[in-house]
Amino acid sequence: MTTQHLESTARRGDAAPDPDHDAKPDSPTKLKGQSWGYVFKRALSEFSKDGCTDLAATLTYFAVLSIFPALLALVSLLGVFGQGEATTSAILDFLNRYAPSSVVDLLSGPISQLTTQSGAGLALVVGVLGALWSASGYTGAFSRAMNRIYEIAEGRPFWKLKPIMLLITLIIVLIVAAVMFMVLLSGDFAQTVGDLVGLGSTTVTVWNWAKLPVILFLLVLLIAILYYATPNVKQPKFKWLSPGAAIALVFMIIAGLGFGFYVANFSSYNATYGIIGSVIILLLGLWIMNNVLLFGAEVDAELERGRQLQGGIRAEHAVQLPPRDTTQVKKQKEKEEKLEAEGRKIRLRTEHVDYSQDS
Repeated sequence: MTTQHLESTARRGDAAPDPDHDAKPDSPTKLKGQSWGYVFKRALSEFSKDGCTDLAATLTYFAVLSIFPALLALVSLLGVFGQGEATTSAILDFLNRYAPSSVVDLLSGPISQLTTQSGAGLALVVGVLGALWSASGYTGAFSRAMNRIYEIAEGRPFWKLKPIMLLITLIIVLIVAAVMFMVLLSGDFAQTVGDLVGLGSTTVTVWNWAKLPVILFLLVLLIAILYYATPNVKQPKFKWLSPGAAIALVFMIIAGLGFGFYVANFSSYNATYGIIGSVIILLLGLWIMNNVLLFGAEVDAELERGRQLQGGIRAEHAVQLPPRDTTQVKKQKEKEEKLEAEGRKIRLRTEHVDYSQDS
């Protein structure tokens, strides 16, 4: 991180307008056609300039590290209510229905062992916190990626940043669990509830139709929380439906269907590489999804830039949103200045030495 980058973040803390400045259009729907064209053109350009494919690879690495700690935290929490084994069975059932068989073979063994890892009392609390701490590695990496997208340095000190990342991780785990169970609890469950309240098969039809928009809403909410809460910028007021999140979700569905079709019909990874092929398929799928997430984030950032430009705010160079915190920026700036001064002393002390005479 350069001193110039740190100085830019510090300046934005003093000079950036309020995130909900009255000069800006209060909704993306009020952007003009020219602004929309600029938004998508700039989003594609920034996606490349920010190295988002490399960032997606980093996120994929942290996602792999976070998968089992997140599942362990979920199983441990539900284990308190005696649902640990049921949760593990539900996760395996979900994978059997919707994941490629090679990925199921790769993950089923470790997932089956999750119920043996839970404890009780203090051991349970420590275990859940430890699992969430490990799983928050992905959230932290996503925060750093979002900071790059918004061209801002991280200014929140560790003691403030880490609890936020842990809370976001917990919310993500719970939302994913809710979505997974809504997908799994289909006909038989709805029929049982319908019989209890006297509605019979009508409940099955209502449930099968009603759960789809709820699942989509939860997924968009999950993505919007990642976009809103992770970067070190004060965002405009929270929107339940972030345009970038909606775009990301649509692209994720398309990419997921396309990738699943490719794996089922054209991929030879599993036949050629065996279990390593399963790992390749898992990593490639996660990498594609993270690329889509980052592109959606770029769209949201550029929508904000478009709103600012249309409101007369100078955002051509950088989106003008103030940082949430500059504490760490100031400390890092002082550290960089000390290192530069030390390097300057070395240069000045030795600039007249002629090393060519040594030989």
